[in-house]
Amino acid sequence: MPTAVPERATGATGEGPEAVRPGRSSVLPRGTGKAAARIGVLTVCQAALVVGFGLLITGPARDVWPLTVEDNVNEGFERIRTGPLTTLSYLGSEAGNTLTVIAITVLSCAALLLVPRLPMWRQAVFLAVAVSLQSLVFLAVTESVDRTRPDVHRLDASPPTSSYTSGHTGAATALYAGLAVLALSRVRRPWRWPLAGLLFLVPLAVGIARLYRGMHHPTDVIGGMANGALSLLIVGRALFTDRSVAAVPSPRTGHTDATGEVEEREPGRTAVIFNPTVTGEADREKLRRILEQHGHRAPAFIETTADDPGTGQTAGAVRDGATLVVVCGGDGTVRAAADALAGSGVPLVVVPCGTGNLLARNLGLPLTPATALDAALSGTPHRLDLGRIEGDGLAPTHFAAMSGAGLDAAMLEHTDDRAKSAVGWPAYLLAIIGSLGTPRMRLTLRLDDAPVLHRTARMVLVANVGTVQGGLTLLPAARPDDGLLDLLILDPRGPGGWMRALGVLMRGRRRNARPTTMDTLVPQGTGTKGVPVEFLTFRRAELTFAAPQSRELDGDPVSHGRRLTAEVRPGALTVLLPTREK
Repeated sequence: MPTAVPERATGATGEGPEAVRPGRSSVLPRGTGKAAARIGVLTVCQAALVVGFGLLITGPARDVWPLTVEDNVNEGFERIRTGPLTTLSYLGSEAGNTLTVIAITVLSCAALLLVPRLPMWRQAVFLAVAVSLQSLVFLAVTESVDRTRPDVHRLDASPPTSSYTSGHTGAATALYAGLAVLALSRVRRPWRWPLAGLLFLVPLAVGIARLYRGMHHPTDVIGGMANGALSLLIVGRALFTDRSVAAVPSPRTGHTDATGEVEEREPGRTAVIFNPTVTGEADREKLRRILEQHGHRAPAFIETTADDPGTGQTAGAVRDGATLVVVCGGDGTVRAAADALAGSGVPLVVVPCGTGNLLARNLGLPLTPATALDAALSGTPHRLDLGRIEGDGLAPTHFAAMSGAGLDAAMLEHTDDRAKSAVGWPAYLLAIIGSLGTPRMRLTLRLDDAPVLHRTARMVLVANVGTVQGGLTLLPAARPDDGLLDLLILDPRGPGGWMRALGVLMRGRRRNARPTTMDTLVPQGTGTKGVPVEFLTFRRAELTFAAPQSRELDGDPVSHGRRLTAEVRPGALTVLLPTREK
């Protein structure tokens, strides 16, 4: 495998990424002028279209149906006025009031820039520019089209502007429909659809309120909605579809030290640690574009090697000032990077490119690399536990998902790399057939300060997460952020025992309170004979086997041995995860 050589984006001077220093880049991101010119031209066309529609309804088409019955609509609203309806119409009208729209726009943009760890500058610009443009077009239209307000009793003072278009409705459309678009594109929680639906209804409510209060004709409201919608379409296309504007540098990011305090860090490099066997050049280019769209300019791409699967590269990147590490590979590459990042506070982004992708599956990440990166960069930081493990012939290191001995380790030893490349994780199912003959092992284990336990087992599994390939949950209570590690002891005897074990694993168990260290399928003190599956929970465990056993670490076989010592490191790893309900 080739030597690790970082990919460096070079400019006209031939300098590497060090030449692109956050905070010293140009004031505006690349492509801003071109995008602004396009938006300007299309806005002029938008104004011409809205003005033309206004001149049509006040001129040649004013005696044409349905314009001839517009007054009937306003008079109908006047006849149904009641105290409660008038109060509701006031609230609806105020939702599109100039001061209300300005206040909500400013607060929303501030939230988009300040609340997420990685600011959504493009979304903030989208909202602010769309609201501003519809206002400019509204002013141009009211100067060009002179239309009197409906001949009914008006509940509000008549401003010195034309009835066409409805400024309240236009502003409400640009603001609330814009927020709905952002909710659908950025929120990953199940309630995003109801939220977006409510936001889309606000402009309609504002328009109805303006009709009820006698301030506009129906076509004025329609013109206002069209004005706001066109502004959203023009700005959204320029910023999200054409993507002609390069991302701006990320602002300051936080570093969490050992005391848990958040310490300010100056903007630094973004390092992408990738396994070249599963991350091709085309994949890297897609990831580079997504990083730049989220404000990470000139990311350094550093490949792993057979001798170093990612630990050294990650540690070097952090020493060089990296404030974000993106890992593209399988569980082994993620584990190696997490080992280097443990306790550093530097956030990690997991981009699943391997066969198993256990950590990514348990964290609910999309399994498409580009989608996973985009979702994570739009998310928030979370503190996850790591397991620290060592043994005879195994230097101290960390694991993020699972480690074990016995059947699962033997299965991994029998898994053919070519089969994994050809069929993916089902290759493990083929390998397990050849591993069923793995002999039962005898072991002793000591969990925390509890007495020493003696067991026989086909497999022991130390886990930070509970679900494996195929959606099978082996440890239903395992959580990556609970400050605990879980232990599975699998010891089925005969076909009946295997059926019972499979039934327990398929059925799963609800997580209960854990007043004691041991949580088994039988009451304490009755022994474990005949119990095919046993669950235990601990902070530190010492396992000693009667004979050397196959061992594995996050899906990678390691040297055989007779001893494993594992302990949890609570919150040792910071990971960016998509925003979702817990």
